[in-house]
Amino acid sequence: MQAKPRPAATPEQALSAMDRLIATHLVGQHEIAQQLGLNVTDLTCFAFVLEAGENLPTAGDLAERAHVTTGAVTGILNRLERAGYITRRPDPTDRRRVRVAAEPAAVARVREVYEPYYARLTALFADYTPDEIAVLHDWFTRAGALAAAYLEERGRSE
Repeated sequence: MQAKPRPAATPEQALSAMDRLIATHLVGQHEIAQQLGLNVTDLTCFAFVLEAGENLPTAGDLAERAHVTTGAVTGILNRLERAGYITRRPDPTDRRRVRVAAEPAAVARVREVYEPYYARLTALFADYTPDEIAVLHDWFTRAGALAAAYLEERGRSE
């Protein structure tokens, strides 16, 4: 596949487009969370559980990822458990800790909501060459690491 001509853009235009995407994404996450009977923070923590896969996270892992206290994550896990999204399992190596696992029925509910959107994104990726997708992947990965580091720095300074 040959690269399609793309309109020129400045870094400022790219940042503006990114800001619009993030704002739309935040509104969408709020609406999706409501559809699923959750709030955005609970949905985000559930996404972290899904991302972890078989390497089940601890409550502390989730608190760190979500930038909330361990007390707050306990409330999040209580709500997710009551809503049927997660179960808590004893840590096989440390009986003081629990691991968090996604409930298969909840995974199916979340996939049902997200799959049509991801199908559209996949179709959008089809407009890009493998080299362009590699650049996008690199940018998303590096921007994500930069954002996480910035959040960490901001959290330490306050």
